[in-house]
Amino acid sequence: MTKPVDRHQTGMNKLMEYTLHTNDDISTHLRIVDELKDIAPDVGDMIIDFAYGEVYSREGLTNKQRALVTISSLITQGTEPQLELHLNTGLTAGLTPKEITESIIQLVPYTGFPKVLNALTVAKKVFAQRESENTGE
Repeated sequence: MTKPVDRHQTGMNKLMEYTLHTNDDISTHLRIVDELKDIAPDVGDMIIDFAYGEVYSREGLTNKQRALVTISSLITQGTEPQLELHLNTGLTAGLTPKEITESIIQLVPYTGFPKVLNALTVAKKVFAQRESENTGE
């Protein structure tokens, strides 16, 4: 386990591996944390220190693998706002739209059509935003 000061920097470094983008339409963890500062100022540090400084920084899985596990979990919970964010982090980590789409479809027997259809709708939006970013539109 890392020390608190190191954990925050480790978390920020890992977070930046997943979320650096220039398209203002794409949500990032840092923007969300900033938007919630007035009502929950400590949540940002919790996300950075624990989620990214401790969990995401562990050895054993690649960023792509971690992103896919996270995406799958969010779909099964039906948490579309967080799913949108993590679909973006998955693409940044190197997942392809095809890998993401097939992974979502794979969840039909386990979570049902409604959650899968919702996830595919969110994925379609994210893919379009990223395509727009890549083409400069």
